Amino acid sequence: MNPFSRALDRATGARPIPGNIVRHIAISSDALDVMLEMIASAERTVHFENYIIHDDQTGRRFATAWAERARAGVRVRVLYDAFGCRSTSGRFWRELRSSGVDVRPFRPIWTSGPIEAFSRDHRKLLVVDGERAMTGGLCIGDEWAGDPQNARECWRDTMIMICGPAVAALEASFGRMWARAGRPLPEDETTPAAEECGPSAVRVVEGLPGQSRIYRAVQLLAAAVTERLWITDAYLVAPPPLYASFVDAARSGVDVRFLLPGTSDIPVVRIFTRGGYRELLHAGARIFEYRGPMLHAKTLVGDHEWSRVGSSNLNVSSLLGNYELDLVAEHEGLTATVATQFLHDMTRTREIVLMARRRLPLPPKLVAAAAVIPSHTLVPQHKRTLRERQAIAVVALMQVAGGTRRMLAGAAAVAFLVIGVMLVLFPIVTSTVLAVGALATSLWLAGIAVARRRRRRESDVY
Repeated sequence: MNPFSRALDRATGARPIPGNIVRHIAISSDALDVMLEMIASAERTVHFENYIIHDDQTGRRFATAWAERARAGVRVRVLYDAFGCRSTSGRFWRELRSSGVDVRPFRPIWTSGPIEAFSRDHRKLLVVDGERAMTGGLCIGDEWAGDPQNARECWRDTMIMICGPAVAALEASFGRMWARAGRPLPEDETTPAAEECGPSAVRVVEGLPGQSRIYRAVQLLAAAVTERLWITDAYLVAPPPLYASFVDAARSGVDVRFLLPGTSDIPVVRIFTRGGYRELLHAGARIFEYRGPMLHAKTLVGDHEWSRVGSSNLNVSSLLGNYELDLVAEHEGLTATVATQFLHDMTRTREIVLMARRRLPLPPKLVAAAAVIPSHTLVPQHKRTLRERQAIAVVALMQVAGGTRRMLAGAAAVAFLVIGVMLVLFPIVTSTVLAVGALATSLWLAGIAVARRRRRRESDVY
């Protein structure tokens, strides 16, 4: 084992598990269909865990699939995060339980401790019969299913389907999370590792609060890569040391690229994300904003042999506070597939660049330049959902408000500068003018107050 692999073992708390077959699924609606097919084919167990399960058409499709398997005698266990599913109705869970599905919430908001309440189960995992598993960034809701009839695309997300020895590690990981929410799994639901059946070696990385496993892994990869570091992330607000790793990699000549949402379902996060653009761009990194529906994937490509797919966003919440689940692969085949998807996604982006200001001696501003789209590529027109339009409106209002604040701040700065200069050059005259102005203003405001009180009294009389 080379020194870097040993260092990655220590950083992630996981060793590579060889002999797996992995399938990369980058269309969310297809991933949902594959998951439903896996559930429908279950014969012994279905272990399902997700941060968000909506009570909508997609959520009910899964509820129906779980209930059917439970009635057929399959042991179906569903673990959901209480905060992520806060908008899901209690009736949804009661109907599942009445169908024989074992449902558990992870850390109900009102019964958790003040510190524990901030550590959420942000993982996404399905394990069927201990033989097949899926993990990645996809949640259960209509956003990920899309609506082709109304020209609404599904959110862009990535899942990995896996068969082989790593499935046992994923199921054991589910068992540990299940035990954190209540009684542990029965011993007969623990599946031994399967025989090697494919070429892919993967690490099953369990993110735990305070452990910083993916944080350290990404830092190591950023320090080790020599050719490329391509990152797709939904809510990039990385801690300063991680930003520094990206900046150092870009300055050393590594092809550092970020593929980020052009429209976010959490508008304030996008504002914080853009706050880190300038330093990255100055260092030579390239940033692309996705112009389709919400980009929710969390992937990384390091050189030609390293790739990561999972639930962890590169922000403090995921890296330090939440329970997360990621696959880190050492396989050129999967890495090439993730890289190809990255390039495909770039055809629907606009590149963010720095443009110098012509008139004012201020830092360069961020502007968008459309990415080069191959002539044979047909970019579909995405009809935005109400939620996406609301997010765009919020961002636009924040930008307008920000511009207004800057304008007012500039005017105030000029006014105070003039007053300060006048006080230095003509202290007596300026102070007299200010005093008279303040007195006149106070008398004017007092007159307004007296007039309003008089009108109120007159209205009370009549």
